[in-house]
Amino acid sequence: VWCQAQGGTRSYGPVFEEQPSHTLFPEGSAEEKVTLGCRARANPPATYRWKMNGTELKLEPDSRYRLVAGDLVISNPVKAKDSGSYQCVATNPRGTVVSREASLRFGFLQEFSAEERDPVKITEGWGVMFTCNPPPHYPGLSYRWLLNEFPNFIPADGRRFISQTTGNLYIAKTEASDLGNYSCFATSHMDFITKSVFSKFSRLSLAAEDARQFPPSIKARFPADTYALAGQLVTLECFAFGNPVPRIKWRKLDGPQSSKWIGSEPLLQIQHAGFEDEGTYECEAENAKGRDTHQGRIIIHAQPDWLDVISDTEADIGSDLRWSCVASGKPRPTVRWLRDGQPLTSQNRIEVSGGELRFSKLVLEDSGMYQCVAENKHGTVYASAELTVQALAPDFRLNPVKRLIPAARSGKVIIPCQPRAAPKATVLWTKGTELLVNSSRVTITADGTLILQNISKSDEGKYTCFAENFMGKANSTGILSVRDATKITLAPSSADINVGENITLQCHASHDPTMDLTFTWSLDDFPIDFDRSEGHYRRASVKEAIGDLSISKAQLRHSGRYTCTAQTVVDSASESATLTVRGPPGPPGGVVVRDIGDTSVQLSWSRGFDNHSPIARYLVEARTLLSSQWKQMRTNPVNIEGNAETAQVVNLIPWMDYEFRVLASNILGIGEPSLPSSKIRTKEAAPTVAPSGLGGGGGAPNELIITWTPTLRDYQNGDGFGYMVSFRRKGSQEWLRAQVPHAESLHFVYRNESIAPYTPFEVKIKAYNRKGEGPESLTAIVYSAEEEPKAAPYRVTAKSVLSSEMDVSWEPVEQGEVTGVLLGYEIRYWKDGDKEEAADRVRTAGLVTSAHVTGLNPNTDYHVSVRAYNRAGTGPPSPSTNVTTTRPPPKRPPGNISWSFSGSTVSIKWDPVVAKADESAVTGYKMLYRQDSHSAPTLYLASKSHIDIPVPEDFTHALVQIRVTGPGGDGTPAEVHILRNSGT
Repeated sequence: VWCQAQGGTRSYGPVFEEQPSHTLFPEGSAEEKVTLGCRARANPPATYRWKMNGTELKLEPDSRYRLVAGDLVISNPVKAKDSGSYQCVATNPRGTVVSREASLRFGFLQEFSAEERDPVKITEGWGVMFTCNPPPHYPGLSYRWLLNEFPNFIPADGRRFISQTTGNLYIAKTEASDLGNYSCFATSHMDFITKSVFSKFSRLSLAAEDARQFPPSIKARFPADTYALAGQLVTLECFAFGNPVPRIKWRKLDGPQSSKWIGSEPLLQIQHAGFEDEGTYECEAENAKGRDTHQGRIIIHAQPDWLDVISDTEADIGSDLRWSCVASGKPRPTVRWLRDGQPLTSQNRIEVSGGELRFSKLVLEDSGMYQCVAENKHGTVYASAELTVQALAPDFRLNPVKRLIPAARSGKVIIPCQPRAAPKATVLWTKGTELLVNSSRVTITADGTLILQNISKSDEGKYTCFAENFMGKANSTGILSVRDATKITLAPSSADINVGENITLQCHASHDPTMDLTFTWSLDDFPIDFDRSEGHYRRASVKEAIGDLSISKAQLRHSGRYTCTAQTVVDSASESATLTVRGPPGPPGGVVVRDIGDTSVQLSWSRGFDNHSPIARYLVEARTLLSSQWKQMRTNPVNIEGNAETAQVVNLIPWMDYEFRVLASNILGIGEPSLPSSKIRTKEAAPTVAPSGLGGGGGAPNELIITWTPTLRDYQNGDGFGYMVSFRRKGSQEWLRAQVPHAESLHFVYRNESIAPYTPFEVKIKAYNRKGEGPESLTAIVYSAEEEPKAAPYRVTAKSVLSSEMDVSWEPVEQGEVTGVLLGYEIRYWKDGDKEEAADRVRTAGLVTSAHVTGLNPNTDYHVSVRAYNRAGTGPPSPSTNVTTTRPPPKRPPGNISWSFSGSTVSIKWDPVVAKADESAVTGYKMLYRQDSHSAPTLYLASKSHIDIPVPEDFTHALVQIRVTGPGGDGTPAEVHILRNSGT
């Protein structure tokens, strides 16, 4: 046994790495075999056997059953012979384990009955159900329905529903489009094979009749009790006939709706159902004629699942052992035990009690493989462990007494004696030839450990541990050497500092010079990790006997008891000091809101840590649903003293959602805020602010339009918010009033045949909610709808400026001839031969009496008229006037450009441009001159085809553009680069 533990290969019993799984084999499959997997790790390697329905299979050479490694291969499987439950058995000399049970099932889907299906006749508008009556099958099916032919599948659209439980088709309300032949289409999904069959057709015909409406009647109902396994998908079906087509709603009657609900209408699905989803569920079908309901329970069960299992155990011969297996599940699982694959019951020294197995006075024959099995009607789980009962003579080779044992003078030394032995060995200690017994300085513990205290030089020598049990005896010796004790010579001192300050805690020590000395520091008994201190901690000295600790930029978390430990391999010495780091207060706790009014609440909180500096005062902050920003609030009292734990918050907005938090401050600053309070809403109150932006005007004849800016949520103060508008003709005594609901409303239109155009009204507005009315606004003057101007401008003149532009001017209409505010004039212009309706339009703003019109065609006759306009529209046109645009300028640019230099002048010449018959005359030339790309261009005018331009003495080059000009505008430019050393 010792050789195996030291260097040999350890032997162990079988441990499953692969176990058989439930298998579905489709009947008629092209596959010729089924393989059930089984593999166990074991040393020596395991051998395998298989059981079917509890009986061991005979694996003969010509059998259809073959063993491949640990796998069971079944050739040409047959349902009648091979359907059943299989279990793998793995064995080696250490013991036997059995696998979980796995079923082999055969999947099949037969054809629908060949009998013709009866036709269905029903009144149009009524509901109808087609039964599927699927053929024998395993496992379950999915269903669809065909209308008339393949693949015209009927969609599930709210009016039609296909139950995946029964396969039946439901139509809530028949329509003319439903006429036709119906067939149920059933599909089986068997692992790698999909098979579908469909039924004979059933014809639906409808009797025409005035479709009357009728209340819902639920036809597809989920069971009164639906059982489901935890973690699985639960589906409830509910569908109703009705006209109009009913809407389906779901609710849980004895608890809140789960976030795991998916889908809607005819299906309620709960993903990964848990025990919290148990309860009573109601489906409600509703339409305009009534409602119908159906209720049922969901009951959640669970397969067994281990909470506590056994593990491999080595135990001494003659000792006691208790093993426990605990499993959850619903119904509650039963637990049974196996030893080497066989049932284990109470006998002699062994007691089996449910999930507990107890051994008294273990013997070698108790060694083996043990399994606990938990099972309920939904499944079975196995847990395995190996028990090894040991009988060993004492042996120190694995763990001898330490050869050299250093100890500090006046200190204490602990010398373990831990031989490997089974059963446990009895232990004796000697010093030299002297037998040691318990005394004031010598203690031998129950496990054989030797403890010497108050050590002196005389304790040096050889110490031997003798161990013995019924298997044999052994001993091991070590030599004790006494060294000088370690002492703290300069201890750290307690100190107070502020957050962010630095401090050094001193620690010096003396020690035996033959041993190395190390220093460690701890804070409140937790060792300080210098590498993970974010630079706050560092060792202040590298000298051997100095272990000072430097703390940089101290934080509140650095407060506490610091312990310096000077340590050698034989002893240690420690001294402690307290560091107090003062800082802003910690967060107050437990903010509670009570006495909620419309503009005030009462807050209370619990005192937080003052962080070693007294709390001077508290601040209260709040945020609303309109803003995520926290804002300081006004309180009563204004200044909240540091010993207070309650205050009133005032000047709140009525009917507003608030969260509050409290902050404490002291002389070192404002601390962290408390957690937010629960969200509350202040009580409602009548509005306190009048709506703003009161104005209006415009609209259709005989209308008064009043507008305002909608009141923000901050100022609504309550539900049922709206506006009360008051108005009267200026000069009259009686006010008319109108109520406008909804906070988002922003205008009111008053219509009355008696309202003359552009009549001034006095207008005012106030807000209201269900708590009352607010203050009225100041009075504003708003005019009723205007009337189009009655007069036309006169003395309209139009003059062609260029070939594509003209100037138009006119005499204005008198203000008295405009009922309203004159906004400007509209110029309409159209080509000779076109209709005025096709005219282009240009509008001016204000009281100007001229306009410049562009975008005209050259050498074209135009008609021009002018109208006045206001918000009501345009007035009558002026008498039209005529204008002819000039001919366009010549298209040909100047050519043959040349230049010559004479001193500080450059002379530029070009060939004259002669206008064609359809072009305007040439009256001169324009030249743009730019000496470089960074300078502004200079414009020169020339009446002839040459020009002299002054240039600087250092002139090298320039860019020149030349074009003709005349009554038709400017022509196409010619562009050249002028160089001093070139003339063309």
